[in-house]
Amino acid sequence: MSAVESIVALVKADPIDINALAEALNAASHQERVDASRHFTPAIQRRLYDAAEGRPVTLEDMVPTKEGLKEVIHWGTNTLPAFRQFQKRFCRPSEAHAREGHAWGYNHNWYWWATAPGYYVSHQDPESGQFIVSYLELPPEKVESWPPIWSNNAGLGFLVWRGMVDKLWKVSDHVTIGRAYKGKPMPAWFTLVRED
Repeated sequence: MSAVESIVALVKADPIDINALAEALNAASHQERVDASRHFTPAIQRRLYDAAEGRPVTLEDMVPTKEGLKEVIHWGTNTLPAFRQFQKRFCRPSEAHAREGHAWGYNHNWYWWATAPGYYVSHQDPESGQFIVSYLELPPEKVESWPPIWSNNAGLGFLVWRGMVDKLWKVSDHVTIGRAYKGKPMPAWFTLVRED
């Protein structure tokens, strides 16, 4: 059985053995982790989010580099009926805009020009340990190569990003599982795989 097949078998198990899954993901290559995550159906992601509950995510998990405005890419798979593959791109702020424990970022996909890039400010929630990605606030700066910072209320972004917050739990050293909230939990989950 390949690494991808082993990972997919572990997430299909009921219940999910989150520790065994973390070990398998940690032992896999980046491409194997991404390939496996592409097989995570909406039902699997929903169960995985519940299985990972209580596993905190730190800023270092999301953006290991200490260098400001250095891009870190997370490959994403969501539970939408279409446009399931995307990236979340993070960076730490520059010294001029440093905020302890915070990172900036946006959602990278081919249709960002219609929905706005979905810029956000992110940090670990000190109470729950979850990593919070908030579209309620825009970063004051970005990586030079990123698209312009647009309001999340602009264009179709009003329908997608307005009032939204993502909450992430840790699955493994490189993999997190998130759920979208707009005041209350939404039926929308996503898996992220950090690229080193």
